[in-house]
Amino acid sequence: MLKHQLIHPKINEVLGRAGHHSVILIADGNYPAWTKRGPNAELVSLNLSPGLVSVAQTLRALLSAIPVDAIHTMGIPQDDPYAQSGEPPVWDQYRAVVAEAGMKLPLTPIQKWDFYKAVESPDHILTIQTGDQSLWANVLLSVGCRTAE
Repeated sequence: MLKHQLIHPKINEVLGRAGHHSVILIADGNYPAWTKRGPNAELVSLNLSPGLVSVAQTLRALLSAIPVDAIHTMGIPQDDPYAQSGEPPVWDQYRAVVAEAGMKLPLTPIQKWDFYKAVESPDHILTIQTGDQSLWANVLLSVGCRTAE
C-alpha cells in the first residue's frame, strides 16, 4: 500500500525507473503530447474531460512521491498576445502547491521553443497529459536525489 498521494500504477512504474536528472512533463490540455516528447518518454493520458485532471492536482501528487531539483514552466514569447498580461495566474497555484509540499524551489520559465527542445531530450521519461485548460500551464520537473535520512 502506497503512503504518498500518487496511486496511478503506470506513473508509479515509470517513476520507479527514474533517476537523478530524469525529466517529467505535466502537460496542459493544449500541449502536443504525442509529437513533442523525448525518445524514451512514456505518455500517460489523464485528460478525462476539459479541466480534469489539472496540472496543479498532478503536480501535488508527484511532489508527494519524488524528490525534485527544478521546476520549469513554459515561458511566453514576447510576440505572443498573452505576453503583455504578465505571468499566467496558474503559476501562483503551482507556487502554492510547491510550498504545501515543503519545498523552496522557484518556478523557472524556459522560453516556449526551448521548452519543447528540453522535452525532446533523452532524459525525458514521462509525459502526463492533463485536461487543464489554463493557458501556459505546462510544467517540466527535474527529478532530484534521494538522500540518506
